[in-house]
Amino acid sequence: MKFLNLTPHEITIVEGSETRVMPPDGPAPRLAAERRPLGQLGGISMVRTTMGSPEGLPPFDDGTVLIVSALVAEHPSLSHRADLAYPGEPIRDAAGKILGAQGLCAGPALAAWLSLASRPRTLAEIERVSAIAAR
Repeated sequence: MKFLNLTPHEITIVEGSETRVMPPDGPAPRLAAERRPLGQLGGISMVRTTMGSPEGLPPFDDGTVLIVSALVAEHPSLSHRADLAYPGEPIRDAAGKILGAQGLCAGPALAAWLSLASRPRTLAEIERVSAIAAR
């Protein structure tokens, strides 16, 4: 299984006493955002941001898991994508600085696949099953 870190940051995954450092592999997919100015509150500009559709997500590639932001991985329009994950529970130092993550969190379709007793063999099979289930 290949993992691509599509976040703007290096990710350190901690598994027991082992660590795996993953540098960024490309531009980070984002959610489109619409910002509407609301005025000022106590001398500070206030806006309302509405999150939209995902942008910049590469096409599905069987055998590759994309590590993206939680907002992207959990977006309802991507619930069929069996290749999405995001950093797990943060591991922090005494000052609260994030040192790494405890594994990865699976997006909806990947989580469904991982919980099956009898799993399809490839991510492409998961994509097909998820697309049918989403109809």
